[in-house]
Amino acid sequence: MSIMKNIHLLLVDDEPDFRAPLKKRLGKRGFNVLEAGDGEECQAVLENTPVDVVVLDVKMPGMSGLEVLGWIKKNYHKTEVIMLTGHASTADGVEGIKKGAFDYLTKPVEFPHLFQKIGQAVEKIRRKEEKKKETEFKAKMEQQMVTTERLVSLGTLSTGIAHEIDNPLAIIKESASYMRLLLNKDEQAKMPRKNDFENAIGKIETAIERAKRITHQLLGFVRKQEISFSETNLKLLVAETVEFIAKEAQAKGIEIIEDLDSAEGIIWSDPYAIRQVLFNLITNAIHASGAGQPITISLKDMEAGVMLSISDTGEGIPKENLEKIFEPFFTTKAPGMGTGLGLHVTGGIIDRLGGKINVESRVGHGTCFNISLPRCRESGAEIDDNQNICVDILNKIKGDQIK
Repeated sequence: MSIMKNIHLLLVDDEPDFRAPLKKRLGKRGFNVLEAGDGEECQAVLENTPVDVVVLDVKMPGMSGLEVLGWIKKNYHKTEVIMLTGHASTADGVEGIKKGAFDYLTKPVEFPHLFQKIGQAVEKIRRKEEKKKETEFKAKMEQQMVTTERLVSLGTLSTGIAHEIDNPLAIIKESASYMRLLLNKDEQAKMPRKNDFENAIGKIETAIERAKRITHQLLGFVRKQEISFSETNLKLLVAETVEFIAKEAQAKGIEIIEDLDSAEGIIWSDPYAIRQVLFNLITNAIHASGAGQPITISLKDMEAGVMLSISDTGEGIPKENLEKIFEPFFTTKAPGMGTGLGLHVTGGIIDRLGGKINVESRVGHGTCFNISLPRCRESGAEIDDNQNICVDILNKIKGDQIK
């Protein structure tokens, strides 16, 4: 019977001559059979090896079978127990069922009857496991339905938000362009601190473009986002993002360390999308860290691409949350402090760029996000084949290395 494969069974009886033939016959039927001569030995075996079914004698020296049964059901509730009683002690078998035993058999045991009973116990275990999986699947589907409904609502809302934000952004951009035009007039050539004003206008223009990208990223929840691939300098992107976030980090007494020198940092990708990823992850690291806890951004060349890592020494992420952090709307921040969308957006962006992201974390020790990105994505569902560009990128890198 295939159902018996990979089933671990423990025979507990103080008579070796009784256990030995049973072990041999059950082994031939595909069971992995263990033995114990008394209650204490049974406990030792179970503490070291998971067991599906225990065949347990009621009458043993030391701990009685009923005492062992109680200990098993308390500590290993998934394990099924079949009691073995003498003809004069069937009441113990009935008492065992009341305490959680699957069933009982009387000695001398007929092997076909025992084999059948073990099969029934195994089938019960299978049904319980299937029911558990079904319950978990149902709960997951219900959660996905709730998430889908929320995303649909967000999509409707985001369309209006994007429109409302884009209008004032257009006015700000037009005003910034007008100020730049005035600064370039001849009469302003000797204007005091002219360079400072030009730099300020440049920052305004950069912030406008970033705000527009954020509103468009919001729309990406309900419609496929356009990817625009170009030659991308990761070192430059990291530097720009760190400069943008530096004041927030300095205010908390956090140093941001850039370990980028060992890599070339040139790939064929979407710089706007990667900038959004960097902003999300570095901001999260700042929020999770305190004064004196540095954040390190490192870049390494890999065989087929690059590895970008953002690590902190902050509070860390509990193990039970690691599998949930990329789900939409999941957040451990206080109400009003986070939407639970940042890492979901980040995971989606990396996937569309043909990369992978994983996280390592220990509570109280910090968190590290590792992002692998291809040097050049030659083809995909969202972009056309472009082997020539990939070759050019790789040749440029090789040329820079020779220099």
